Amino acid sequence: MEARATAKFIRVSPRKARLVVDLIRGKKISDAQTILKLAKKASAGVVKKVLDSAVANAGQTGVIDLDNLYVKQAYVNLGASMKRFRPAPMGRAHKYRRRSSHITIVVDEQ
Repeated sequence: MEARATAKFIRVSPRKARLVVDLIRGKKISDAQTILKLAKKASAGVVKKVLDSAVANAGQTGVIDLDNLYVKQAYVNLGASMKRFRPAPMGRAHKYRRRSSHITIVVDEQ
């Protein structure tokens, strides 16, 4: 039986978060936690929190052996973007977007 956890509207670009999520997909939980602890990316801390939450959700059911868990699915979707403007030469303005992410991790028994 699988368990999932989702963090929504995280203020990190989905492209940057996918670099971290790709590292842990398909790995055992202990290996994934070690990888996230040693990763030098800003989004690694948030992904580790989501992974720990998914493991805790799996423990709440009581029918899953926590030692045999692995990351079944891990993906990052685009969240809402905040539209902002930055001053540009000659009185113009350039538009840019501050992107956010929805991070989802699904764990299951082997």
